[in-house]
Amino acid sequence: MSRPYDAAKRVLDVLAAAIGLLLATPVIAAVAFAVLITMGRPVLFRQARPGRHGQLFELVKFRSMTVGGEGGAPANDGARLTRFGRWLRTTSLDELPQLWNVLRGEMSLVGPRPLLPAYLTRYTPEQFRRHDVRPGITGLQQVYGRNSLSWEERFALDVRYVRQRSLGLDLRILLRTVRTVLLREGITASGAATAHEYLGPSELAGAGAGPAEARR
Repeated sequence: MSRPYDAAKRVLDVLAAAIGLLLATPVIAAVAFAVLITMGRPVLFRQARPGRHGQLFELVKFRSMTVGGEGGAPANDGARLTRFGRWLRTTSLDELPQLWNVLRGEMSLVGPRPLLPAYLTRYTPEQFRRHDVRPGITGLQQVYGRNSLSWEERFALDVRYVRQRSLGLDLRILLRTVRTVLLREGITASGAATAHEYLGPSELAGAGAGPAEARR
């Protein structure tokens, strides 16, 4: 991919993230207050995620789950996801803090979603190509089904984006993201509160997987 594209995309990311953070300040403040009232501290969810070339960074988003299960015991996503947290996810307002990740250069507005570090050793070389670019707040798989897609379909769309990326494709994904958010499409995987864990190539060959801390 040409350097002019990368440079132009970075400039647009910085401008859009800075303007977005300024315009969304009242919404961000209101959501932060609501999370504090309904779930307490911490307001933000922070987790290490792989960025470009697999280098880890700290992703930030609004918390949508309780910290632990009953009595502090571990619980699955379905038990920890609060009613308000579920609403946050359906509206994608929990993603707003990631504009800070974009401003810092750790993410882009458009790119493959940053998944769990544990997946880094489970990708095939072809699947790992999703890390050739900065991860994004939205991407090709987010506008074509998100968590309702199989892992094979999701990775195929990620690699397709890496190969075909352009400012025109980024713009089309951003416009289609508005429709996806408004229609609240593909928020959860079938039979899971969030998404199923990716276990590796054997899963793509037909092995099952249970709900886990996969998140989106």
